[in-house]
Amino acid sequence: MKLIDTDETILLVTGTQLTAEERDRPLAYWLKQEVDKRGVGHPYRRAVVVGDAWWLDNRVFHLNPTIAVGGPGANAVAHQFAEELATVWSEDDAAFVQAAFDGDRKRASLWGMNASATASAVEAFVVKGYLDELLSRIWKFRTGASVMV
Repeated sequence: MKLIDTDETILLVTGTQLTAEERDRPLAYWLKQEVDKRGVGHPYRRAVVVGDAWWLDNRVFHLNPTIAVGGPGANAVAHQFAEELATVWSEDDAAFVQAAFDGDRKRASLWGMNASATASAVEAFVVKGYLDELLSRIWKFRTGASVMV
């Protein structure tokens, strides 16, 4: 039985340094709860939290929709995304949401200049509708899929 669907399972990537684990991983787990709630029990419509080293080493999962949580200095995936993604929201030049939802690879990076600004970016991603926009683009009815009611 497969555990992750590259089209529907979202990977939430945090840095693996101690400070990133302490500050960013709890934010990623809060975001996971928000994604999982919207997946309404569908086995692949959920999020999985992983470290940046794991994501970089497992190229097959680069196909998954991916959200980096934490700044480019603490998260190697956020560092990679920093130059690839447009900034779609920012606050006081301290908190940032970068995203690209068009095309095959759906990506976002949520980060700030400090832990509190990163928390603001993660909250803005959910509250301002970016999460729902991402999910509406990847969670579509697929032929042959069974729907539980």
